[in-house]
Amino acid sequence: MDTCSSLLLFSFFLFVIIILIFNKINGLRSSTASKTKLIDHHVNTHSHGPMFPQGSLGWPVIGETIEFISSAYSDHPESFMDKRRLMYGRVFKSHIFGTATIVSTDAEVNKTVLQSDPTAFVPFYPKTVRELMGKSSILLINGSLHRRFHGLVGSFLKSTLLKAQVVKDMDKFLSESMDLWSEDQPVLLQDVSKTVAFKVLAKALISVEKGEELEELKKEFEQFIKGLMSLPVNFPGTQLHRSLQAKKKMVKQVERIIEGKVRRAKNKEEDGVIAKDVVDVLLKDSSENLTHNLIANNMVDMMIPGHDSVPVLITLAVKFLSDSPSALHFLTEENMELKRLKELTGEPLYWNDYLSLPFTHKVITETLRMGNVIIGVMRKAMKDVEIKGYVIPKGWCFLAYLRSVHLDKLYYESPYKFNPWRWQERDMNTSSFSPFGGGQRLCPGLDLARLEASIFLHHLVTRFRWTAEADTIINFPTVHMKNKLPIWIKRR
Repeated sequence: MDTCSSLLLFSFFLFVIIILIFNKINGLRSSTASKTKLIDHHVNTHSHGPMFPQGSLGWPVIGETIEFISSAYSDHPESFMDKRRLMYGRVFKSHIFGTATIVSTDAEVNKTVLQSDPTAFVPFYPKTVRELMGKSSILLINGSLHRRFHGLVGSFLKSTLLKAQVVKDMDKFLSESMDLWSEDQPVLLQDVSKTVAFKVLAKALISVEKGEELEELKKEFEQFIKGLMSLPVNFPGTQLHRSLQAKKKMVKQVERIIEGKVRRAKNKEEDGVIAKDVVDVLLKDSSENLTHNLIANNMVDMMIPGHDSVPVLITLAVKFLSDSPSALHFLTEENMELKRLKELTGEPLYWNDYLSLPFTHKVITETLRMGNVIIGVMRKAMKDVEIKGYVIPKGWCFLAYLRSVHLDKLYYESPYKFNPWRWQERDMNTSSFSPFGGGQRLCPGLDLARLEASIFLHHLVTRFRWTAEADTIINFPTVHMKNKLPIWIKRR
């Protein structure tokens, strides 16, 4: 490792230790109770009753965080989990990111926790994320308000109206981008997919499509997103402060859009019957809890998938296909056949055409399994909960580590091999496959993510042949390609 890399790694470890110290200081008031609780659970562990998970809390203050991060940055990110699974079983205790945590690599335990109601488990996020999202974020709220918000948004994102609009928008944005691709220089596929996905999502959420308004939104969003992995310190000059200021600007921008919609509806300047975006859907709801400020804040939070999840899914699919000529051949033939059929009939491609490509969707499913766009989901136990013979104590964090399940040979034969054909006979609706989480907080945009990936792959393989440069998948703190996946294209 060169000097620069060593300094960067040292700086990151120092950064993590500082975070943990801050968390420890903030938790001093409850430390005595936590220790008592831990001792009680050790005492109550019996072979004939529910068992408190075995494991280690590691070093004082930092716990096992350094080893967890070292593993996450390695070529085998799940080695931290594999080692403890062999020692303690599929469910074990640890102490990571300043929090006593029950870690699960068991598919059934994960499913049970993710499907639990708020009386048993509530969402848990690091302090910095909680500050950036705010108390009214759909990621943090519980009960009837969450169910109402999630239901309204989910219904719209699954609607045929939006799917038709996404097809139209993706065709337009991809054509504008791909027409400019040069055969003389590499295309950074991760950047392209990120730009297109953000445009699609901004249009679906708040009907912002182009011009200065979109550029300003994207600029502030880039500043906002940087704060998700920053120090939990908020004063001028810190990244958290800059990110919070960026979010305030974005919220004000969205509130102006909302006010414009309300004014035009009042003056009957536009059709108020058909909802054109998520904001329209929420404004039509009669609930007094859905204030303009709450809607605006959540529109900003919901832009995060457009920055990470969907672009990463698309990029990883291209990466895996580039490394698997047989899979690429089958996918290309399937999409070329659809293109030839549509050219013969003179019909455009509709959203159900893209969703009717069986092998393409096997590739997307296998990419979700291997790529693990969401590596895990965190919850906090609101009471002692017994699951599959284990006790998850009140107040402890629970980490459903989805990556380990998706790469476990217990559930998948040759789990590290990219094999879309495995899904020919396999049911996706099992506890061992949960790429978008689960339960009441299942990602409402999962169908849209699949549709966007399918459209992107169709345009790519029917217009180009390509060769991908060697690149490395980075799995922490978010999944991404080290060099943004450069590809050299040749037009068909």
